[in-house]
Amino acid sequence: MARKAPREDVTEDDLEVGPPKEWAAGMPGVTRSLMTSYAQMGVGRTLLTLVRVNQKDGFDCPGCAWPEGEHRSPAEFCENGAKAVAEEATTRRVTRDFFAGHTVGELAGRTDYWLGQQGRLTEPMHKPAGSDHYVPVTWDEAFAIVARELRALGGPDEAVFYTSGRTSNEAAFAYQLMVRRFGTNNLPDCSNMCHESSGSALNQTLGIGKGTVSLEDLHRADLVFVVGQNPGTNHPRMLSALEKAKRNGARIVAVNPLPEAGLLRFKNPQRPSGVVGRGTTLADRFLQIRLNGDLALFQALSRLLLEAEEADPGSVVDHEFVRAHTHGFDEWAKSVRDLDWADVEEATGLERPAIEETVSEVLGARSVIVCWAMGLTQHKNSVATIREVVNFLLLRGNVGRPGAGVCPVRGHSNVQGDRTMGIYERPAERFLDALREEFGFEPPRHHGLDTVAAIRALRSGEAKVFFAMGGNFVAATPDTAVTEAAMRRARLTVQVSTKLNRSHTVCGEQALILPTLGRTERDGDRFVTVEDSMGLVHASRGRLRPASPDLLPEVAIVCRLAREVFGADPHVPWEEFEADYDTIRDRIARVVPGFGDFNARVRAPGGFALPNAPRDERRFPTATGKANFTVNALEVLRVPAGRLLLQTVRSHDQYNTTIYGMDDRYRGVSGGRRVVFVHPGDLAERDLADGDLVDLVSEWPDGERRAEAFRVIAYPTARGCCAAYFPETNVLVPLDSVAETSNTPTSKSVVVRLSRCAPGGG
Repeated sequence: MARKAPREDVTEDDLEVGPPKEWAAGMPGVTRSLMTSYAQMGVGRTLLTLVRVNQKDGFDCPGCAWPEGEHRSPAEFCENGAKAVAEEATTRRVTRDFFAGHTVGELAGRTDYWLGQQGRLTEPMHKPAGSDHYVPVTWDEAFAIVARELRALGGPDEAVFYTSGRTSNEAAFAYQLMVRRFGTNNLPDCSNMCHESSGSALNQTLGIGKGTVSLEDLHRADLVFVVGQNPGTNHPRMLSALEKAKRNGARIVAVNPLPEAGLLRFKNPQRPSGVVGRGTTLADRFLQIRLNGDLALFQALSRLLLEAEEADPGSVVDHEFVRAHTHGFDEWAKSVRDLDWADVEEATGLERPAIEETVSEVLGARSVIVCWAMGLTQHKNSVATIREVVNFLLLRGNVGRPGAGVCPVRGHSNVQGDRTMGIYERPAERFLDALREEFGFEPPRHHGLDTVAAIRALRSGEAKVFFAMGGNFVAATPDTAVTEAAMRRARLTVQVSTKLNRSHTVCGEQALILPTLGRTERDGDRFVTVEDSMGLVHASRGRLRPASPDLLPEVAIVCRLAREVFGADPHVPWEEFEADYDTIRDRIARVVPGFGDFNARVRAPGGFALPNAPRDERRFPTATGKANFTVNALEVLRVPAGRLLLQTVRSHDQYNTTIYGMDDRYRGVSGGRRVVFVHPGDLAERDLADGDLVDLVSEWPDGERRAEAFRVIAYPTARGCCAAYFPETNVLVPLDSVAETSNTPTSKSVVVRLSRCAPGGG
């Protein structure tokens, strides 16, 4: 029997704030996992699903992309993984009666949390032009509507095809094939908004847009930097890997403006000491860095290492590695030696002794790994910052040997696999050549639109059809008012989804909702595959009965739409692809490097690792044929008087734009989300008190942007910095404020002022 969804929307009236926690997980994590699962799925479905999450014969968690490793526990999931499974496997349902009772305009006024709590979508729905209601439509009618609008375009580039990170390898390959068969490379994806900066920097420096470490490397490292990342909330299973590294003797340096509970102390609920004991202190050193100060920090670390080498030649720099495998060392070293320490201290907010003590950690470690997430990737200088991380590692040969390397920790499950499968607006020529050779048609060669460019094209009317394979585009993107206005200009918006979200309520003249299977559900006797954030490819098999008989798998949606658009296609066997995913994998094996004998290898327990030239061979497929040292100018981000530097963050009851609840347990917040974390000293300077109500205002050449009615929380963040949750604060980030090279929105360094709300406001 379906469990009731919230009948009334949530407010901030129950907001309560307590002290932040000093440790993560433990029994509260277990209890919250089970409570959420029981509430959404019931006891039976909870037991049926959680025992199969991330198991070799089970399904991949629909949450993060952290790898599982060879030896897995019977409960290979975390608290937020359990929440992700519960959200998808919920017994709540959104039916045609729901849409009959709610206009699109009414739904647009609901919160993201309320929309998500209504349950699983059950049948295709269509909002006709001029209507404010979704009405049922058959699958055939839905595909005919999309095909008709695509054929009516002035050219293929007037359509945009977005992808979220949860799409399987098979669906992603078929999707990009359909889009390129249609004639465009307009394939923006969620990577454009998160780790595009990582891919850009790593391709330039190492020749591969992925990390170079395995899970075993992390366990074997002597020193691990965790930079701009909150694994306790965003990748909780990473804490277990860090705990194992600590048991093996590793030291951990946390670099973050906010103290994160999981990096302070971890109580592993799968170990007795994590249930009844104090757990494990993870971070040996916490550098509470000012926002946007990471480039300066890594330049300073490198300069001190060069000074140590000059004092004791041959003891610090790995000269053999530098000579044999790198390019550009001398020019880079000169730039670092010219570093101004006053600029470093201003940029980082750290005093020189703290940086010197950190260098002592580096000198004592043979193998060093640097891990990072979106705290590094969403600044104007993000690509330069990550290039500087690579410089730091190359100096001592910490790439391409055990226990060392770069570790960008990507978010959504299979976001990395989607890119491997060709979901990219700027595909490599060799990939397009392989498609042409395999399928016998000429793919488009001109670059397509990324996420920011797609919004601009929709805003200007150059793009007229928007098709999203998963995700919540409207909530995930910057400049909320601009994005919403752009989406409403489209002739047709299409959302392939499992649950209701904001993007269904902010739509074009016509709109379609196409409901699809989730990871937890059976797709006949077929399985799909995914790639984790360390390049391991493995199978995923759901076991639950689909939420509705009217759901289609993503592969079927792509293939049936392609048949409607192209008719009898002499180049692509769409019917075969839909019926037998092995036929898709056979084509992937011939098109995508590293996937040879795909069908046989992925059937092995645990799957297989993709080749990684820097890691496996110390080979760097860059333009120079070597790993590249790069010169990156330090420009200190100076904030005008009276302003603060804002970073957007997730709460613990959230994954990307999916809101599981209204609590952020580790930061001491419950019952609300419209809060801003500010250092007590910064509050005192502004004559504000803990609990005051303020608007967050960002100031730009085209005017102010305002996020209204946020409760101030006095919090031990870095001085001059503050933090608030997204998507509520996406409104503050202009569409044109992007990282250099990667074009990623600058959501981690937004200059704001706190404007006190008038009495009775909010």
